[in-house]
Amino acid sequence: MGPEEILPDALLERIRGRAAGYDRDNTFFHEDLADLAAAGYLKLFVPASDGGMGFGLEAAAQCQRRLATAAPATALAVNMHLVWTGVAHVLAARGDDSLDFVLKEAAIGEIFAFGNSEAENDAVLFDSRTTAEPMPGGGYSFTGTKVFTSLSPAWTRLGIFGKNPAGRDGDGELVHGFITRDTPGYRILDDWDTLGMRASQSGTTVLEGATVPPERIFRKMPVGPSRDPLVFAIFACFETLLAAVYTGLGERALALGVQAVQRRTSFKNGGRSYAQDPDIRWKVAEAAMAMDNLYPQLAAVAGDVDALADHGPQWFPKLVGLKVNATETARRVVDLAIRVSGGSSYFRGSELERLYRDVLAGMFHPSDDESAHNTVATAWLGPLED
Repeated sequence: MGPEEILPDALLERIRGRAAGYDRDNTFFHEDLADLAAAGYLKLFVPASDGGMGFGLEAAAQCQRRLATAAPATALAVNMHLVWTGVAHVLAARGDDSLDFVLKEAAIGEIFAFGNSEAENDAVLFDSRTTAEPMPGGGYSFTGTKVFTSLSPAWTRLGIFGKNPAGRDGDGELVHGFITRDTPGYRILDDWDTLGMRASQSGTTVLEGATVPPERIFRKMPVGPSRDPLVFAIFACFETLLAAVYTGLGERALALGVQAVQRRTSFKNGGRSYAQDPDIRWKVAEAAMAMDNLYPQLAAVAGDVDALADHGPQWFPKLVGLKVNATETARRVVDLAIRVSGGSSYFRGSELERLYRDVLAGMFHPSDDESAHNTVATAWLGPLED
């Protein structure tokens, strides 16, 4: 089963038809989520033996690319559920069953969200501003603030992490676990009023002593860069699925630009189609060539994750490079599509106007442009000297 079977045209058009309203009203995509759940979309990574699709990362990425052509904000938020189920799948494929319960619970309808991002934490997964205080019996109490918590109105399981400063003989220890919707000690702020990606409703989550029992603590790692398979799995799924969303966004922008060019006529040139204007044709060709470079990169990186390819120290450069290329390419393609579409695309409510706002979110997702370039430079040139 491929993306077209899971997301048939009729479903995709229903989702596309709701996107403008969600954006205008700054509301969550409840109807989209219900339709996607009914279609089995939230079970892409769940094994077929448990009623899921049994997909790998490449197939899931192509589904997210297709979904994003209809509703980027919906796809971006669904990404967070797919990141966790994808991480469980990637780990299981490498012999690590520590997150098998995620796939089991996704199979019965639980919705997972990603609660790791923190304001002003440029260490990302390698340190935390959230405190994880050990409790009697092996659980932990988490206190801190998580930002960009997509799926805030709907998640039933939230993955979080924090730092126990006293762990590992005072060197600090990073502790990962899951809370449920019923866990006391957290608040979701109604603070999502953004330029774009509005339907994702990625509100701030304030942890105020939220307790994770020992059976929900699934990883403890030292502070700092780590070769733990969890780190690779999170980066692989997060970066690849993000790239898929922005690839789909760029794909849709290109299609809208082509439609506009074919529709527009030049008064100066006697009603001749803008599709015959050499300058316009050049811009459309530039956008198309940029997208053609992106599609195989997305497929290759995701396929290598599925194939258990060993890229050694080049894995993280490949992942962050894909993410940056996808987000920057999509931004350039949206810009070109607007340039060839004329002034109507500047009006509030046009699809290209919404895509222009949505695509800007790409620069804020980890790894950002600066971090990604540092990662790639270090892989090729070695670390900076002290």
